[in-house]
Amino acid sequence: QVQVVESGGGLVQAADSLTLSCVASGRARMRYSMSWFRQAPGTEREFVAFISWDGDYSIDYAPSVRGRFTISRDSAKHTMFLQMNSLKPEDTATYYCAAYTSGNHKQTSAWHYWGQGTQVTVSS
Repeated sequence: QVQVVESGGGLVQAADSLTLSCVASGRARMRYSMSWFRQAPGTEREFVAFISWDGDYSIDYAPSVRGRFTISRDSAKHTMFLQMNSLKPEDTATYYCAAYTSGNHKQTSAWHYWGQGTQVTVSS
């Protein structure tokens, strides 16, 4: 079993920056990819960013955040980060961290472990 905990959310103004963190624990020797999703009220949970376990850390972003968000990880500490710059009101959502995928990393159904989420609110 893997426990996933997000942190770093908050209330910011448009154009501000914010960094989210995610710590995975429970199976220290397990190698797994990690990802960020987000969900706004009344919408489906959507893919935001992905980073693989691979040594070269394959990375993928949703088009809506590419160029503004940066995903990174410290594998030794099983920690992942999401640096969010130039935030927009439409980025307002609960952000979820996911660990260990066995399928298409853009699909929520492919991920095995989820955190409880951290709220990000961007005011205009």
